[in-house]
Amino acid sequence: MLFEFNLYSSLLLVFFVHIIVYAVMLWRRGLKQESLPDKLLGTFLLVSALLVVPWMTGFAGWYDEEDSFYREFLFYFPFVHGLLIGPLLYLYVKSITNFNYRLSKNDQLHFIPALLYVLWSVLVVVVDKLILKEYYLMNGENDPDFDAWYQWLQKISIIVYLVMAIRYYRQYLKFGFYEFSFAESASLGWLRNFLFAFAILTILPLIQDLLNLVPAFARLDYKGSWYYFFAYALVVYYIAINGYSAVSIPLRRLLFEPQLLLQYQSTKLLAGPVKAEDASFEVLQTSGEDELITGWKNKLAEFIAMEKVYEEPELTLTELAKRLSTNSSVLSKVVNKGFGQSFNDFINQYRVNAVTEKLRNGEQGRQTLLGIAFDCGFNSKATFNRAFKKATGISPKDWIQKNAV
Repeated sequence: MLFEFNLYSSLLLVFFVHIIVYAVMLWRRGLKQESLPDKLLGTFLLVSALLVVPWMTGFAGWYDEEDSFYREFLFYFPFVHGLLIGPLLYLYVKSITNFNYRLSKNDQLHFIPALLYVLWSVLVVVVDKLILKEYYLMNGENDPDFDAWYQWLQKISIIVYLVMAIRYYRQYLKFGFYEFSFAESASLGWLRNFLFAFAILTILPLIQDLLNLVPAFARLDYKGSWYYFFAYALVVYYIAINGYSAVSIPLRRLLFEPQLLLQYQSTKLLAGPVKAEDASFEVLQTSGEDELITGWKNKLAEFIAMEKVYEEPELTLTELAKRLSTNSSVLSKVVNKGFGQSFNDFINQYRVNAVTEKLRNGEQGRQTLLGIAFDCGFNSKATFNRAFKKATGISPKDWIQKNAV
């Protein structure tokens, strides 16, 4: 098999192999655990690895000889599927923020443009290779994967889906402060890094196009483009490592849908049970809202003091509402308007109070400060330190010194 090992081809080959390995591992884990996010991310990595192939093999000599098997293979086999990258990213964000999410028929429509390009590629093979046995639908001089119309269509698709993914993630973050008592852990910081890295992938080809307008860069020609694909491989490799090894909270707790955020942000209270799939709700009369909130404030405070639900590190507002035989909209308004806090800050305040109470009773003599924090419902040292300082104005160690406990 022809493959000229040199600096350009070898570096891309190293990253290509590693990305393929991560794609396989993600798919294997996805099948074993029935994890849709792993399958989507694994597919994203596979598509990204294939995009590097024309440049990797091109520098290995596959494009050099006309009418060679290797050159024909690159021309007729569609390696570049940029129209898949955007949809895969967007659907990955939707699936990782909702444990119950499944691909619907409408979601599958996102893949139609990519499917049409594959069908077009098959048509080119049938007409040029099998029927006419000559170049007709392609010119035989340039790889169709890099035709200008297709490249710009990919760029537009990626930008659109990137904006959609970022918007969806921002909605999820807002939802987290209404719904989770562990909003910081549920923020999925590694997903934010994923989107940031993907944004770099989106900007890189645009920068390349702008640089090509400068004569000095335009003269770099084929080798100049290699630097973009090398950077692309680096970013995809970063995504592969973080996507596979990222440690997060149990994903079964994440059940975000945009209509749920609208429910929490509504200025009116909702009566009756709330379901994500139900877009129509009965609303309570706003004239009785203040009385309702006041009554629920006392009931909620008594329930939390008695049941100590704040000790549950994965407590959600929806779960607490069920225990109180109400709906999450009512409880959210009680916490937000009645106590003037987000649900996350509201529960963390109870946790901080529980920690300070244990410290006053000398609990630090029997276990570590972090152990006390975990017993009171915190799930990480960083979250505990931030919540404690936000509630008291000082760090836990300073509080201990100040109160001489």
